[in-house]
Amino acid sequence: MRVAHIITRMIIGGAQQNTLYTVEDQYRDYQDEVILMTGPTTGPEGTLIPRAEQGGFDLQILPHLTRSISPLNDWQAYRELIAALRAYQPDLVHTHSSKAGILGRAAAWKLKLPTVHTIHGAAFHFGQSPVNYHAYIAAEKWAARRCDRLISVCDAMTDQYVAAGITTRDRCDTVYSGMEVEPFLTPPRPPEEVRRELGIEPEQIVIGKVARLFHLKGHKYLIEAAKQVVDVQPGVRFLLIGDGILRAEFEARIAELGLSDHFIFAGLVPPERVPELIHAMDIVVHTSVWEGLARVLPQGLIASKPVVSYDVDGAREVVIPEETGYLLPPESIESLAQALIELASDPEKRRRFGQTGRDRFTDQFRHQTMTRQLREIYQRVLDERQS
Repeated sequence: MRVAHIITRMIIGGAQQNTLYTVEDQYRDYQDEVILMTGPTTGPEGTLIPRAEQGGFDLQILPHLTRSISPLNDWQAYRELIAALRAYQPDLVHTHSSKAGILGRAAAWKLKLPTVHTIHGAAFHFGQSPVNYHAYIAAEKWAARRCDRLISVCDAMTDQYVAAGITTRDRCDTVYSGMEVEPFLTPPRPPEEVRRELGIEPEQIVIGKVARLFHLKGHKYLIEAAKQVVDVQPGVRFLLIGDGILRAEFEARIAELGLSDHFIFAGLVPPERVPELIHAMDIVVHTSVWEGLARVLPQGLIASKPVVSYDVDGAREVVIPEETGYLLPPESIESLAQALIELASDPEKRRRFGQTGRDRFTDQFRHQTMTRQLREIYQRVLDERQS
């Protein structure tokens, strides 16, 4: 196949890693001709561009494809996409993320190219102004009519898009976001060594969160719950992986609560270090209030760690109460603190939840499984176009 993937930017994030694995697998394992089209990638979230540059496949940076809404830039990005697709002549276009998803589908539609779009997370979500919320729904309805299939990273995304009247269920497929599972099955480095480097004592219980220090990721709820956890379990340490614009604000609040000695900010780390850091944890917590299906949840389970998450979007598809972890009401603090206290106090429950998660989800989240399923969808779309 000859496939063009379009994504707004290649920061270090779940949607971007998902996309890069797909492109790499197609190029390496299936000998497909692939191109990755993306906009400039800058900011505190890090970049996957250096890895993409080493992949051997075509990579094209479109200068006007940016995340922020700008009518002039967006019009220029649309024209750049038309020119790039016309030059590349793909058999099929696969768009990702909100901005690139809308502009990419518009450009592919104009050129009459078969197109699929992955919903990594709903473009309309909690925390948006009513104007933006309804504008994104309108834009997604418009774009949904201009592609052949919608692909969701979890069933919850399909449910939301159907409920919003954007599409119908028969036009959607679920393909879980794939990853390299081996480093989560086997620690790349001894966890004791990683903990020692972080200043964590062997007897301390580590509660870890992997997410950008950004709005909607829910760190503030974890910080507020931490005081109650530490009062009962003073040996707990909170390990935060990621960086972002809210770091100074979070550090100030932690100091105000007298918890500075209990929090460790590891900062932004390369994706290849995430497995060793998860293995250094005892509990994985995810308090985002908006997410498709956070990759850290299956990652934690594959590494045999129990997970605690708010019940948002696709979390319930892997966080199974009393089997793999705790599923809590969004924004709750009391129930979050209680769940963390219970797990911190019960090593046998931590072991049992983690083992159940590993057994259930390892194969489902292999990136090779994801890419095979995506190519099957591509082939169905192409066959339907030709029939």
